[in-house]
Amino acid sequence: MESAVLKIENFGAAFGQNTILKNISLSFSRNTVTAIMGPSGCGKTTLIRCINRMHELVADSRISGKILLDGRDVYAIDPIIVRRQIGMVFQKPNPFPTMSIYDNVIAGYTLNGIKMSKEQLDRKVEESLKKAGLWNEVKDALHRRGTFLSGGQQQRLCIARALAMDPEILLLDEPTSALDPKSTAHIEDLVTQLKTAVTIIQVTHNIAQAARISDYSAFLYLGELVESGPTATMFISPRDKRTEEYLTGKFG
Repeated sequence: MESAVLKIENFGAAFGQNTILKNISLSFSRNTVTAIMGPSGCGKTTLIRCINRMHELVADSRISGKILLDGRDVYAIDPIIVRRQIGMVFQKPNPFPTMSIYDNVIAGYTLNGIKMSKEQLDRKVEESLKKAGLWNEVKDALHRRGTFLSGGQQQRLCIARALAMDPEILLLDEPTSALDPKSTAHIEDLVTQLKTAVTIIQVTHNIAQAARISDYSAFLYLGELVESGPTATMFISPRDKRTEEYLTGKFG
């Protein structure tokens, strides 16, 4: 895969005695969308939590192998810096409930003690909300709480919050699973547009969604990478019978 921004090499993850991921090797091309698919409990969320070092926040967690961002091992970099460069948006929209829309967007700067002028912050808020396709809907309500927004708008606010830190990679953990079809379509369109600026890795259990929005797909099963490659190729002619059975709805 050309111009890989992120490489996972022989990677494993565990909690206590439970092995979650085994010997995963994957590359992610710059400015593409990769869908991580697989049935519940196969390790999809654990994988992306390892990419931005959230896995280690759980007691008894262990990892093996390497995750390289631009050739640097993320486990040799300060985790705060890793999480600035690798943003994450969760399954359920989670704007900070006591903060305004404005303060939600710049929360990464506030929480990390990064000082910026009012003018710089205003510009960052506007840019990030525009990137997330939310500016026109909220520009007259920036100082209202983020929780007054609809579910789909809250999720786009969370995307704006992640984008405000100018990450190289954006991790999306089933970002539409709590949303209605119209909001889902909005987020899918947004993901397709955002890849010009950021590399996106999206966990999804929605096979049709993976087909619509991703350039590459990876299929995990029981903690192992069964196969990966261009989405169009994998969906039309999967190499492994388990991939074919998952894609045709025989299990999952």
